[in-house]
Amino acid sequence: MLNILTFSRVPSLASSTVLPVLGGIAVAGLLWSFFEPESAATLLVWTPYLARGFAMNILISICAIALGSLVGLILGALELSPRALIRFPALVYVQIFRNAPHLVLIFATTYIFPFEILVAGLRIPFPDWIKATIGLAIPASAHIAEIVRGAVQSIPTAQWEAAAGMGFSRSQTLRWIILPQCIKRVLPPWMNLYASISMGTALASLVGVNELLHAATDASTAVQRTDFTVAVYLTVLVWFFVYCYPVARFTQNLERRFAVR
Repeated sequence: MLNILTFSRVPSLASSTVLPVLGGIAVAGLLWSFFEPESAATLLVWTPYLARGFAMNILISICAIALGSLVGLILGALELSPRALIRFPALVYVQIFRNAPHLVLIFATTYIFPFEILVAGLRIPFPDWIKATIGLAIPASAHIAEIVRGAVQSIPTAQWEAAAGMGFSRSQTLRWIILPQCIKRVLPPWMNLYASISMGTALASLVGVNELLHAATDASTAVQRTDFTVAVYLTVLVWFFVYCYPVARFTQNLERRFAVR
């Protein structure tokens, strides 16, 4: 129980203190930039282009957390296996990729996977945003595996014993009895992880993905004015804040509602 509670509360504590401060600074700076009429007008012209970039951030974050959740659920179950040959590879994967820098994994997946896939004589492009999604899904799966493991271990052992007494196998007990009870324990840290992955999608700009930060850099390079550069990068910060801060607040509410005592 300690593992799952610790993991879920520490990130939300950081988000509850750091995010409002950063958001306040960004909003204040952005409002200041609007005192420059020319900067504000130019920013409005570039807003649709920035919005398309931010849509890519949202798409990458949703796909990464979905893929990471699927793989992480399987890994979490493997970590609980009584057989060492099954448990050990899952533990190694989790320990390696849970502590791996996201940027390194994004670069690795970008160059490991081909730029095109040959299928029945047809060359199908392998987009960079999918590679970035895989790069973010790898550490997400490792974190989710630990979340699932901690949640399962927080369930009283008496329920395992009762299920065994009723003739359930270990896999049936895990699937039908234990995992449904883990949802309220898993959801708060899962939401925190999604907010972290959403902010990490900005790293995809370094491998050529046309997301929000990449779009802001394009705009800044095209306009080449210091006041506009400040305004556009503050806009990036504000948009990420507006998207991620409600997730952090919702997570805190879930923690209070689903607190395990």
